[in-house]
Amino acid sequence: MNDDEHTNKHELREKRTVSVRTHLVFGVVAAILLAGLGIAIVTQVRNTDSGDSLESASPADLLVVLDTLNQREAALRQEIGDLEQSLSTLQQSGSSEAALAEARARLQSLSVQVGSVPATGPGVTMTVTDPNRGVSSEVLLDLVQELRAAGAEAIQVAGAGGAPIRIGVDSWVSGPAGDLRLDGQSIRAPYDVSAIGDPPTLAAALNIPGGVVDNVSRSGGRLTIEQAEQVTISALREAKPRQYAQPGK
Repeated sequence: MNDDEHTNKHELREKRTVSVRTHLVFGVVAAILLAGLGIAIVTQVRNTDSGDSLESASPADLLVVLDTLNQREAALRQEIGDLEQSLSTLQQSGSSEAALAEARARLQSLSVQVGSVPATGPGVTMTVTDPNRGVSSEVLLDLVQELRAAGAEAIQVAGAGGAPIRIGVDSWVSGPAGDLRLDGQSIRAPYDVSAIGDPPTLAAALNIPGGVVDNVSRSGGRLTIEQAEQVTISALREAKPRQYAQPGK
């Protein structure tokens, strides 16, 4: 065997070795990723199962949840402040219209999320009647949560004869059936709810068998839903001073 043949065979063996090692590495990485994905799915399922109801949560756990929501709202408001400052800087420096438009759009989106500006758009309007005073705070909260989960971008709730209340990231419902309080304000049936989002999606989410419509019915009430091309959310949320929570970096 001459030197060239020996060299070629040696290079071929090295290439095969590298190829095998590469496949092994990719195999190990793939296994780790799949294992991690499996753990994440199991964890999410467990979290979902345990988070369906806060009734069994301890006061300490509820405080943690509330603090997390407060921090989220504080972070959003901080981002709004930063964007307003950036927008002012862009305007003063004569930046391109595209950059200004993007900054304005982002600012408007965040302002809608925290409820600091009115909002209009397609969505649904709902009325919850409660002649037997059986619709509990859990049922009304479930309605709000279902709307959020279905992609509602803005929600407001009004009790009979009362001003509408804008739903925020830390909104809460309490009180016995027939005497509910939303964010600390007393509301009485019928409850008028407006939400902006994709109308068919929002309506379908509430009409799922065993869902909100059925829960209201089992409580002795009735939920009517109307899809609309134009829904107006006029209620605003005032910024509350934060004693503890600060936006995270």
